[in-house]
This record gives sequence, structure tokens and C-alpha cells, in this order.
Amino acid sequence: MIDDHLARAHRKNIQRYRLILQTNLTESERQFVERRVGEEQSKLEMLVRSLSSKVHHDQSTGRENLLD
Repeated sequence: MIDDHLARAHRKNIQRYRLILQTNLTESERQFVERRVGEEQSKLEMLVRSLSSKVHHDQSTGRENLLD
């Protein structure tokens, strides 16, 4: 469940930053927000890979409860 909450938080942050990018920003503000979008996307991708490997591991060991 914690993983679900983390993924949701990262997605919300990405959405929020993308909305901010649609506003009038200075170049340094834009660079900061773009960097934050990249960081959030990277964290989300790492989380998804982690979940995928956990699901794969659980399937290969026969565990039924995939997300403890």
C-alpha cells in the first residue's frame, strides 16, 4: 500500500509541476521546475521497476499476495 501512495504522490507532483510550466516563469524558475519534473519521473520509474521485479519474484516463488 505504501508503494501505491508513493506512486500517486509522484504522479501528482509531476502533474502539478507540468501545470506550473504552463505559467509565466523566469528562465531560472523554469529550469528548476523542469529539473523537479525529471527527478519525480525518475523516482516514479524506479518505483515501478521495483514493483515489477517484486511481482515477478512473487510469481516465480508462488506467493499469492503480491504487494505486502
